[in-house]
Amino acid sequence: MSLTLATPYAEAPAPAPASAPVLAPRERETLRHIAAGRTYLQTARHMGLSKHTVDAYLRRIRAKLNISSTAELTRLAISLGL
Repeated sequence: MSLTLATPYAEAPAPAPASAPVLAPRERETLRHIAAGRTYLQTARHMGLSKHTVDAYLRRIRAKLNISSTAELTRLAISLGL
């Protein structure tokens, strides 16, 4: 009598991660500038916006992705290749 090892159950594939909300092009651009170390004012001047609009974009990004700090925003930018 010989013994054969077999797995009775195949492992189920890991569930796909929930897709992150899509960032608008200007939100992505704003995120790229902030992650590069620019201030809100520098970002605003480079993009031709007011610093209040830059702040609004970043608040929107934080709300969409449930992010609370600039460090997390920077980590996100790096993971997105910005």
